[in-house]
Amino acid sequence: MEPSAQEPLVRKTSSSYRTFPQSTVKRLDKEYLQSLHNKRLYLAVFVAVLGNFSFGFALVYPSPVIPALEAHPSPALRLDQHTASWFGSVFTLGAAAGGLSAMLLNDRLGRKLSIMFSALPSAVGYALMAGAQGIGMLLLGRVLTGYAGGVTSASIPVYISEISHPGVRGLLGACPQIMAVLGSLVLYALGKYLGLVLDWRWLAVAGEVPVLVMIVLLCFMPNSPRFLLSRGKDDEALGSLCWLRGKDTDYAREYEQIKDSVRKQSRRVSCAEIKDPFIYKPILIAVVMRFLQQLSGVTCVLVYLQSIFKKTSVILKPEYDATLVGLVRLFSVMIAAVSMDKAGRKILLFVSAGVMLVSNLTMGLYIHFMPASQNGTIANKTLVSSANLPAEPTNYITLIPLLATMFFIMGYAMGWGPITWLLMSEILPLKARGVASGLCVVVSWLTAFTLTQFFLRVVEAFGLEVPFLFFAVICAGNILFTGCCIPETKGRSLEQIEAFFRTGRRSFMR
Repeated sequence: MEPSAQEPLVRKTSSSYRTFPQSTVKRLDKEYLQSLHNKRLYLAVFVAVLGNFSFGFALVYPSPVIPALEAHPSPALRLDQHTASWFGSVFTLGAAAGGLSAMLLNDRLGRKLSIMFSALPSAVGYALMAGAQGIGMLLLGRVLTGYAGGVTSASIPVYISEISHPGVRGLLGACPQIMAVLGSLVLYALGKYLGLVLDWRWLAVAGEVPVLVMIVLLCFMPNSPRFLLSRGKDDEALGSLCWLRGKDTDYAREYEQIKDSVRKQSRRVSCAEIKDPFIYKPILIAVVMRFLQQLSGVTCVLVYLQSIFKKTSVILKPEYDATLVGLVRLFSVMIAAVSMDKAGRKILLFVSAGVMLVSNLTMGLYIHFMPASQNGTIANKTLVSSANLPAEPTNYITLIPLLATMFFIMGYAMGWGPITWLLMSEILPLKARGVASGLCVVVSWLTAFTLTQFFLRVVEAFGLEVPFLFFAVICAGNILFTGCCIPETKGRSLEQIEAFFRTGRRSFMR
């Protein structure tokens, strides 16, 4: 029997995209399973996210290096509070510039070539920091590695989203965040153990390795089928999808669905089209999510992590605390990766924002009410100079800042960390995906730059508790925004998500 004419079109094609069917009677077909198990897809994702490994490594580079440079014997390299603030924050300014250029690169070069392009400024930036003879070279190296991070932040999630099968897009969409966390963790570990026998410059040398591996392996990976179709390269797009799904699968059916979606959209967004809810609503949601993500304070916490622990005098050494927090962050984002396609995006965002709210509130109240002799604020209202102070905890209550920070990072890594990047690549319309993803990154890193630049000044003027109480208020706003504005995209194809924003009919998301 032919399907009813009134039945939504999506019902005719959504069976191949159903990820976790509610009825046990309907089982996934053989082609679907073969698509999920094709190892080439996972190889392409792994190679791409090496750029995120380098990004995570570079982002937290100041955490172990700032204390070392504060005590550096050479005046040309010694950091004071002003230069340390710039050393920590200028990376995000470079990342904003990278996101801005990605608005052009993503649509001109394509997602894959944009990722490859980012390797050049990254390699030069690490080389400058490794051979730095003054503060200027350090800052320029931070800007260049930040620029590379901004390009990869805008390009890698889009690339992964466009090559992934809907059944594992949540899992693979979390991989950039996993690799960024892993890069940060490796930096913390190297900062602790290499610092015992080697100079801090070797941390920058180590950062070159994933960059060089990535650019070599990416030469053998395919470009996004959706991007190729948008450029009229139909045969190349079909070959790319065949490589990603496997020759024994019904990849031709998915190819036709993607091709039909691409044909409905023009190559560029006109000024008149921006007024269309199909265009501006997903862009607005993605931009606000990136803005709120940074306002939650995660970049400030990661960049100044060891300095914060020195000020609050937790019971372990700051470098051990930083490594422990990195492990918790890695474990949490892996939980998010395996549960995103089962629990859904929205529930994880709710849990994430709730945990961050409680953690920031606990940290702020602890610092405010604990006596200075117990929370390490004898030298009060400065983070940088506290690197030279003794950190002798008086009792186990000083574990509270460590536990609060661990839970904050855990909450962030379970939701507002990976899911904001994934949703950005899922909900943005194809015709605006390259430009809009770059816009999201610009907003994100300009916000991060502002926070990291003023964080130390606010601490000096008002105390460390004020930023954390502000972050707690923002996390409460994250909960409200999730409930009111963010759609559930679990198990939906990119074409279904676009149909939902185009028509406003939730039946297209079922």
